[in-house]
Amino acid sequence: MDIKSLQMFQHLAQSLHFGKTAQSYFVSPSTLSRAIQRLEDELGCQLLLRDNRSVQLTESGQKFLAFVEQQLQQWQQLQQTINQQQVQLTGKLRIYCSVTAAYSHLPPLLDKFRQQNPLVEIVLTTGDAADALEQVQQKTVAIAIAAYPDNFPKTLYFHKIAQIPLTIIAPTIACNVQQQIQQPHINWQEIPIILPEHGTARKRFEQWYRKKQLGKANIYATVSGHEALVSMVALGCGVGIAPQVVVDNSPVKDRVQNLVANNEIQPFDLGVCCLKSQQQQPLIAAFFQAIKNN
Repeated sequence: MDIKSLQMFQHLAQSLHFGKTAQSYFVSPSTLSRAIQRLEDELGCQLLLRDNRSVQLTESGQKFLAFVEQQLQQWQQLQQTINQQQVQLTGKLRIYCSVTAAYSHLPPLLDKFRQQNPLVEIVLTTGDAADALEQVQQKTVAIAIAAYPDNFPKTLYFHKIAQIPLTIIAPTIACNVQQQIQQPHINWQEIPIILPEHGTARKRFEQWYRKKQLGKANIYATVSGHEALVSMVALGCGVGIAPQVVVDNSPVKDRVQNLVANNEIQPFDLGVCCLKSQQQQPLIAAFFQAIKNN
């Protein structure tokens, strides 16, 4: 019982004419007749009442027709699904992330997607991690690697990929800051603090500082980007807060030290986000499908 035989039977059930159906499928009437005979032999019943002038479905033929129509519909749906999967996606996928995330988390996310969609062009923009959600909301990019904030916008979709510890770092070089942190009791009101301009890391620092009741913080500078913050700490400008992954991947990591244990400060979830309204767009949907199956 093959697909072509079912298709010819369906056509014959509608045309009720062997000649017309045979012509539509480019076979001879005798070939069509043999195909119908094979179906009847397999089912063990008569499907058609036929003579030299007319063709009619038997009761069994009508039941079989319902089955055939269902099978052919499922076959068509299967073909469409397979064809959609085989179509090569093209176009540009715009992604935003921090410099650190570009080599710490993005490559493994892109590997499978690029294998499945080699014709898609990746357009990568790097910048301050704190600006990632805004980049997506403004539709500057389609996808961003971002920290999950305390107040996550309802218009965005977020897929978690990691949990990132935060740490307070201080310089190791000989400087005033290094002398201050070596005192038996650190006077936090005198130590210069370097903070991100905004974002989850800054809020985590403010929460930690208030909880410790250390008095008014001496904010020395605010910086755009955690990478720049680590560099300023390494130069001896002050102490600051940064994701541990940024510290670990920094070229000046040997010039800074962790001042407090990582578990003292609440970590944040790192993930990939996009607009919910764009979630089903082919390129975006394919990207999330790839990372979820990774």
